[in-house]
Amino acid sequence: MGKTLYLECNSGISGDMTVAALLDLGADWDVLKAVLDSIPAHGFSVEKSRVKKAGIDCMDFHVILDREHENHDHDMEYLHGHDHGHSHDHAHSHDHAHGHDHGHDHAHSHDDGHGHAHPHRGLAEITDILDRTAMTEGARTLAKKIFRILAESEARAHAVPLDQVHFHEVGAIDSIVDIVAVAVCVDNLGIDQVIVPKLCEGCGTVRCQHGILPVPVPAVANILEAYGLPVEFTSVQGELVTPTGAAIVAALMTGSRMPDRFRLVKTGLGAGKRQYERPSILRAMMVEENGGERDAVWKLESDIDDCTGETLGYVMERLFAAGARDVHYTPVFMKKNRPAWQLNVICTEADLETMEHIIFLETTTIGIRRMKVERSVLKREIRKAATEFGQVDVKVCRVGGQEKFYPEYESVAAISREKGLPYRTVYQAAVNGAVLAAGCQSCHRQPGSAPPGPV
Repeated sequence: MGKTLYLECNSGISGDMTVAALLDLGADWDVLKAVLDSIPAHGFSVEKSRVKKAGIDCMDFHVILDREHENHDHDMEYLHGHDHGHSHDHAHSHDHAHGHDHGHDHAHSHDDGHGHAHPHRGLAEITDILDRTAMTEGARTLAKKIFRILAESEARAHAVPLDQVHFHEVGAIDSIVDIVAVAVCVDNLGIDQVIVPKLCEGCGTVRCQHGILPVPVPAVANILEAYGLPVEFTSVQGELVTPTGAAIVAALMTGSRMPDRFRLVKTGLGAGKRQYERPSILRAMMVEENGGERDAVWKLESDIDDCTGETLGYVMERLFAAGARDVHYTPVFMKKNRPAWQLNVICTEADLETMEHIIFLETTTIGIRRMKVERSVLKREIRKAATEFGQVDVKVCRVGGQEKFYPEYESVAAISREKGLPYRTVYQAAVNGAVLAAGCQSCHRQPGSAPPGPV
């Protein structure tokens, strides 16, 4: 079974906070260091240490930049728009006097001596960097997804095509390191569900590459809007949610509601560098649903009597592509005995807005009913079943002390097409293979059938 991560963003979220929280949860530091050492870019080193925030022990992840690459990201006076003439040592801009463990663990420094400060990288350049970094394909895919979300938000903010976007803050090496590190840690922990009830954002203004901007900055506002992220604005003066933090949540979030009952497996606390009246802490929890048998989904329902069959077929394709759990049509008779179709869509809470947008955009309906429904679900896993025709993916569900075997359609169909065999022949072979692999000869039956009599 997969792992569920809960992110408590009461103090906002940024890239370094997320990495620190995931490391505190148990992500492998040696694995992360090896990946970061392989990044084909220069001018940085990284360290992890323990710090105290409001007296609470937290993990800190710090990307240390050389003088050619340093920035003002943690300089509170600069961020609030004040000019000053004295210099800041941005390689150590956070407070080392309150709780840092002086036994810092460092990855080796990348320094090529070149004076190319703050390079403006485009999505193609960043993609090339990610392709040449030694990490798993799962981590690489996630890192690319986060950067694409950032690129789309910047493209909209500046009204330029996606391939002409040049990152500033997020194209800097520290942001590249943060995003790669998040992707590696998520992959290393085996996380497949991420719950984020809300993002707490500040107010006022913040200074960035383009000058002094209102909070949330345009890139963050665009991500909040595009992905329907739940947000709560607070009275804290400053930027709590950075563009990188918002993009991470948009890429990872699978829902906003915690299970009714769950077991807390482990907690990680990640420290931020910026100083606000609200302690800069991101809390991450690995949770496990208590029993794992209850679940909640959303059902969208709409009656349609003036839409063509071709249109409805296309709508179904779009809904499935956007993440719908199920889509079906039921023939109904509406007012004045008009024959019509009732569209039903099953989806997660996180996908509600996306599903409704597609339905309103692509059909003639002017209203959608939404209902939250609880359901009982069996725990399931995917296994490989060996057959004389090749390996087939089989979904295995457990009820009581028995296992049921459900060969996956696409896996069966692929072999049927390749071998020119009847679908049912391959299907039954997959069931037989799964039963044999489970060592359960007495349970050899069709999925869903009654248990056999005594053998």
